[in-house]
Amino acid sequence: MPFWAWIPLFVLLGIALLLGVFVLLGRIKGGKYLRPVVTFLSKVPLFKKWFQKASIAALERENPELAAAMKKITAFGEPKSPEQAQRMLNLLTPSERRAYMAAVGQEADTPEASNRQLRRRMEYGGAGMPVRTKQVSDRPGAAGRKTGKSAKKKR
Repeated sequence: MPFWAWIPLFVLLGIALLLGVFVLLGRIKGGKYLRPVVTFLSKVPLFKKWFQKASIAALERENPELAAAMKKITAFGEPKSPEQAQRMLNLLTPSERRAYMAAVGQEADTPEASNRQLRRRMEYGGAGMPVRTKQVSDRPGAAGRKTGKSAKKKR
């Protein structure tokens, strides 16, 4: 049998070996070693499109509301101002908005402070000063006054 007849077999074996390496890298430590490979491959437009389709398909199986919200948000684009961000959120249905806000909230979780001093700093703000919770007037003495101008006019 001539050598060129073996070429399709070698190509198929190479593809099977490559797929096996990807599966193995995905299984080890939850895909820790596969992430850099996927990041590198996602720079190629064809692979990037495949990875996006695969992640959207997985998200649709896991959380359909969040998948629909993500599709609408990617179609809207990157908001450049708070008004655009508000408009983007107004495009979502209430269930999609709840799913999106829950997902964003999970990403932005702040780590718990490990000791009492760090907890106090987080509670009082970065400099150790208490954080104001209610609006106080700029005028001196206005916080203690119980009556306003309307009480003086009635007299």
